[in-house]
Amino acid sequence: MAEGMKIRATLQGDVADVKALMNHIMETGLRKDAKTGQLIPAHFINHVVATLNGKTVLEAQWGAAISKNPFLGFKIKGAKAGDKIVINAVDNKGEKMSGEAAIA
Repeated sequence: MAEGMKIRATLQGDVADVKALMNHIMETGLRKDAKTGQLIPAHFINHVVATLNGKTVLEAQWGAAISKNPFLGFKIKGAKAGDKIVINAVDNKGEKMSGEAAIA
């Protein structure tokens, strides 16, 4: 899989604002190679899990319709400064990526 992910988590009161940029080609499997005319095989993230201090706070099933280098943003209520956010993703080929950040 591509080079990891960048995560930023900031605190606004007791709500953490989490933003993640995932570096992935997100190929649908419907596009043809310009040189060969052959379909480019599907390669996309299909499962995303976010945890706060080890507890799952978001779980998502994605498909081929998500854009290249997807951006994920969400908020978590009850967070504190220093809490650890971890995001794990798996693509349709079984390749994994993850990233983590402390809430600032």
